Amino acid sequence: MSVTAERKQELIKDFAKSEGDTGSPEVQIAVLTERIVNLTEHFKEHKKDNHSRRGLLKMVSQRRRLLDYLSAKDQARYQEILKRLDLRR
Repeated sequence: MSVTAERKQELIKDFAKSEGDTGSPEVQIAVLTERIVNLTEHFKEHKKDNHSRRGLLKMVSQRRRLLDYLSAKDQARYQEILKRLDLRR
């Protein structure tokens, strides 16, 4: 259900702007997207897990705020992250 440490390091490596970058919006959005996808798969089997559903909604909201920030800050980076993660907006 959660992201493995190896997968998280792979995402950080792919989306980092420089060595050791874990806090940029792109990295945070990529990790949140991976967690959202995993949790969505979990809900296909466990339909009544409402406690985890609340966490999912918080993650989606956090990702939305990060995307809005990136959109306001740098439109080119925003479009790039949407394309790379195959998100629609």
